[in-house]
Amino acid sequence: MAVSKQKKGEILENLKKIFKEAKTVVFVNFHKLTVADATALRNNLRKSGANYLVAKKTLTRKALEHAKTQGEVPALEGEMALAYITEGEDTTSPARSIYEFSKEHKDVISIMGGVFDGKLIGKEEMKAIALIPGMKTLRAQFVNVINSPIQGFVMALDQISKSKPQA
Repeated sequence: MAVSKQKKGEILENLKKIFKEAKTVVFVNFHKLTVADATALRNNLRKSGANYLVAKKTLTRKALEHAKTQGEVPALEGEMALAYITEGEDTTSPARSIYEFSKEHKDVISIMGGVFDGKLIGKEEMKAIALIPGMKTLRAQFVNVINSPIQGFVMALDQISKSKPQA
């Protein structure tokens, strides 16, 4: 279905706003994605605070040119959508959500690249970002690293107290 010039202008302005405000944008290639799967994907993204928008590649390229992001635009092939986050502290959540969904739905959805920290990055770099754990997990790992020496010290004191004769 053809889109009117006015509607294309509105979409272009929306895309410009997304590239200006978004902390992370993931370019998603979806092929043969069913309505049920698309709904499930949108719900997963919404839970992580991210949004999902299907957009034309030509309009996306124009918006990227206007946004003046650093780097080279990755190859945008097939049907394309954007997963992005504009607020919140977990900037890796859109990439992580898409990556997790793509593991369950092989050959249906994949990461093509994206914009992270104002720079255009390719497929492999975005997949590497997707593998970074969430903020809650990172904080738990940090607390565990800090707690580990203290726990070892307490265990050593406990063994010393058991080895000494009781008075």
